[in-house]
Formats: sequence, C-alpha cells, structure tokens
Amino acid sequence: MLRHHEIAEADHRILNPFTEEKLRLLGEVSRIGPGTRILDLACGKGEMLCRWAADFGSAGHGVDLSEVFLAAARERAVELDVAGRVTFERGDAGRYRAAERFDVVACLGATWIGGGLTGTIGLMRPALADGGLLLIGEPYWIDDPPEAASEALGFAPGDFASLAGTLDRFEAAGLELVEMVLADPDSWDRYVASQWWTIHEWLRANPGDPDAPAMREFAAASRRSYLAYNRRYLGWGVFVLRAAAA
Repeated sequence: MLRHHEIAEADHRILNPFTEEKLRLLGEVSRIGPGTRILDLACGKGEMLCRWAADFGSAGHGVDLSEVFLAAARERAVELDVAGRVTFERGDAGRYRAAERFDVVACLGATWIGGGLTGTIGLMRPALADGGLLLIGEPYWIDDPPEAASEALGFAPGDFASLAGTLDRFEAAGLELVEMVLADPDSWDRYVASQWWTIHEWLRANPGDPDAPAMREFAAASRRSYLAYNRRYLGWGVFVLRAAAA
C-alpha cells in the first residue's frame, strides 16, 4: 500500500484532503510562530513543517517510512530555504521515541500508527511539552454509513465516529478540543480525484510495470468508493487539542 500511495500522490504536496489555504489557516489557529518546535509523525512530504517554517518561522522534525516522500520533503525544505530549521528522518512513526519535547506534536491522517485514535494519542503525549498542542488529523462520519460504505472504504464502522463522537473520544483521553480546521468537498476532490490523473499518466508511461495491475485496481476502487460513499459519508479534519485542566 505504501508503494501505491507513492505513485498515486507523486504530484501532491499535501498528502491529505487539505488545500494550501487550509494548511496555512491551521498554522494560524494553532498560533504557530517563530521558535515553535513541531514534531510531525508520519510527515509524508513534509509540507506542513516546511511551509510553516517559511510562513511562521517555526522549526521541527518529521518522521516517515517512505524514503520517496522524505526525499521530496528535503527538496521542499531547500526550495523554501528552511533546511536549517526542519529535519527529516526515515523510521516507523509508531515506534519513534523523541529525545526531546516539542511545543506541537502532530499526526495528520495517520492514526493507524497507534492502531487507532486512542493508541496514537498515547504515542504522541510523551513527546509533548507541558502546555503544548496535539494536532490530530482524523476522518469522521458525516452521517451514519451503510454497511456497504464501510466495506467499500475499508473501514470498520467503529473505526471512526461522528464529530460529536470524535469529541467524546478526545475527552475520554483527557484532552480538550480548542480549535479545528475541517476539509470540505472541494479539498476532498482535489486530494482524491487528482490521484486518478496521476495514476492514469503513470500507467500510460509504465504499462509493463509489475505494479501496473494493482494500480489499475487501486484507481478503479478509489473512483467507485469515493463517488458512491466517501464524498457523502466521510469527513476529515485536523483537531487542535490540549490536555484538559485538572
């Protein structure tokens, strides 16, 4: 699956259903500023770390399994002249143990690293400085999905909750929701539908590649599940959280 995403998201900078405008807004509402230290687990191409370093003067460290994505992240850091403030490391974000504490610990769209939302919160907390923020990107159900939706999207019905149910999960983990930025249908479209073009062009250029059959299936399943279910039932957002007051 990692290889599939490396191909499908080759032309993406942001590997989630967020636009550049929403990514900047997230930085603004999270009060990112000069000297803010950020740890990004499963950072992908590092666009958040690089863009916020350029826009807000922050610094940070990203961890990801994909050397393809990390190479793009390092190139982006050079392009934006922030290579002195952001660093990237290849590794399993689910096993990463930070040697320092950060003002912000982020995991956007990858709570599978901890086996789900609750487990990922447990992974993130040890790296968070007192009074710091957790940024968690997580899907949520817009409406109760039919069984066919869960099957098509590859999720069990209980993997995610409604927005209110997601709040319940945060509160049960001892966190207070202090801000959020949600994707909208247009940003979902740009994230998902643009992958279809990328895969189409890759298949034209690589018809005999061993991964070609799997990529055709990946694109076909993505189109069908997105148009039938994802766009109607599944939302996504980044939730800004702080430890609840005792």
